Amino acid sequence: MEAAQPSFIETAIPFIIMIGVFYFLIIRPQAKRQRESQNFLSQLKRGDEVVTTSGILGRIEGLTEGFATLEIADGVRIKILRSHINRSQKEVLEQSQAKDLASKKEGIK
Repeated sequence: MEAAQPSFIETAIPFIIMIGVFYFLIIRPQAKRQRESQNFLSQLKRGDEVVTTSGILGRIEGLTEGFATLEIADGVRIKILRSHINRSQKEVLEQSQAKDLASKKEGIK
């Protein structure tokens, strides 16, 4: 007697499950982060304090469609790609303070 061959559906189920896992664990969160980043960049305005992807902190002095001019010290301005603005300084400071607080709590224990 020959063993019965699995049907196409039985063979395809593991692949369908893998695609679903990839979608919910990789593709969907990445798309959400990209939407949030685009939203952040579109809401930038003159005077906002930001951090670039290379870690430079500065205040926005000018904005165009593709570029931003940052003042990084009194009278020192640099022109960067708008897409290289990563986060606001306020957000970075809040994260830093949260990490400091967590490390102090761990040190107390």
